[in-house]
Amino acid sequence: MNRKTGIKQLQITRGALLKFLQEIDEETAAIQPKGFNNTLQWHTGHILTAAESFMFGKEFEHLPKEYTGLFGYGSKPSDWTAAAPSIRVMEAQLKEQSERIQALPEEVFEKNLPEPFIGLETVGELYGMMIYHEAEHLGQMKAMKRILDAE
Repeated sequence: MNRKTGIKQLQITRGALLKFLQEIDEETAAIQPKGFNNTLQWHTGHILTAAESFMFGKEFEHLPKEYTGLFGYGSKPSDWTAAAPSIRVMEAQLKEQSERIQALPEEVFEKNLPEPFIGLETVGELYGMMIYHEAEHLGQMKAMKRILDAE
């Protein structure tokens, strides 16, 4: 995926996520609807953490190290032993992260990954996966919100 196309897709996807988060309050974000393993708060942190890992590596420089344990693959709120950040904090972090990603130069997207990841070989390919991953979780979040609104 070239940088220009990728940036537009990120702006659309991240913009939709940020718009959705404006409708969510902290109390609603912490509710785990029946039939779901996680909360809106967890999904927000998971999107943030996964995108950071995909684009900047697993050694976080711009996010707290605790985010991996709170929001990493296989984690869930019922296992949390520490307080998770608020939706508003993560919303600001998502905005800042988007700016950092959009500032990456074209040549970063052409770099090969140290080792292939699920068949992906370049940062640009991983970037496309990041956008897909974010959209997938946003869809889950919207379904969760509909269930919460109906209860």
